[in-house]
Amino acid sequence: MRIDGRSNDQVRSLKFDMGFVSNPYSSVLLSMGKTVVLCTASVDEVIPSFIKSKDKDEQHGWITAEYSMLPGATQQRFRRERGGRPLGGRTQEIQRLIGRSLRAVIDLKKLGIRTITVDCDVLQADGGTRTASINGAFAAVVVAIDKLMKAGKINSNPINSYVAAISCGVKNGDILVDLCYQEDFDTDVDLNVVMTNDERFLEIQGTAEHNPFTNSELQNVLELSQKAINSIIDVQKSSIEAYLTE
Repeated sequence: MRIDGRSNDQVRSLKFDMGFVSNPYSSVLLSMGKTVVLCTASVDEVIPSFIKSKDKDEQHGWITAEYSMLPGATQQRFRRERGGRPLGGRTQEIQRLIGRSLRAVIDLKKLGIRTITVDCDVLQADGGTRTASINGAFAAVVVAIDKLMKAGKINSNPINSYVAAISCGVKNGDILVDLCYQEDFDTDVDLNVVMTNDERFLEIQGTAEHNPFTNSELQNVLELSQKAINSIIDVQKSSIEAYLTE
């Protein structure tokens, strides 16, 4: 039995609070256990200069993400990384992971010449903040794209698949999914898995924190991660559909 009473393959309580704030183009408050992330999407009718092409047929839109941990998200105050100071390596890595995960399932040509920026702000951290951010960010993007389509700015839906992510680990030979902070801090092997709803992998990040892991353990981790991600997408999809039909 785990420290919070879950079985090894059980995801923490999951909630997508759609439309949590009204000013952004779309917003989602994502809760996975005690980890809480506010994901807001903004739309700009421009694209970054580095993807501009002289060939109009090759032009496409862009989706990017920014990630931050609010000072009160952890027990000890987390120092803000903004205000002109360079971002830490961890923050940059997480931002890029979120952006890659979103772009991988969206046809950027169908998106048109515009940029969707998703801000993922961790309000409370208890492990799995990067994977929770992906889960909430995708929900925010789906709602933003729905608004663009209803406004006639996008002709056909550019979303090819749903996407979600989960943290997982190996401790004393046991495979655990959706690690809370205490489990993540003390695990032998730490992984993050990103997958689509049709069970294709987008990214696998894995590190032996204390003990190396075997091919058999990796395959078992991926199998349990697949099951967990399917359950997350079920909640993600039903939450989005309920919100869009209100």
